[in-house]
Amino acid sequence: MGFAELFLTAVALSMDAFAVSVCKGLSARRLRPWNAVETGLFFGGFQALMPLLGWLLGRQFESYITEIDHWIAFVLLAFIGGKMIWEVLRGGEDDDSGSFALRELLILAVATSIDALAVGVTFAFLSVNIWSSIAVIGVTTFAFSVGGVYLGNRVGGRFHEKAELAGGVILILIGLKILLEHLGIINF
Repeated sequence: MGFAELFLTAVALSMDAFAVSVCKGLSARRLRPWNAVETGLFFGGFQALMPLLGWLLGRQFESYITEIDHWIAFVLLAFIGGKMIWEVLRGGEDDDSGSFALRELLILAVATSIDALAVGVTFAFLSVNIWSSIAVIGVTTFAFSVGGVYLGNRVGGRFHEKAELAGGVILILIGLKILLEHLGIINF
């Protein structure tokens, strides 16, 4: 996986955190800069931690499934992307509380990073440097989350569905690209 695919994966994984950050910013009556940074640290930290945990789990089973790893990557990424799209189409639940309490941020960070755990499992079957991958994912999510809080506070929540929809489509396309490359149909 090259840097472009990794960065697009990081952006796609950041969309849940971005959408929740926009909602946090939208509902905040008085936004302090620390609120945005704290949100970014929680969301970026968990988006980096979960792929590492998934990668560690995936490495344990690598010898058993290397012949079907491209199918696993495709199915997991397509499932995650499809889930994101489905939530947009059915009107998924949003958190619109203005609280920046640590407990609430922790719960939201875990909830928005579950998808990254599955992506980490797929990383175990691909040629991916896990340390640079989690750094790119964490930093990207941090930036999107901080920006989302400010955007939500200044502009409003009208980008939530579009951001999540774009994230889902990107994950599906990356999964399809991995599958087609391993099957020898395309070569990028």
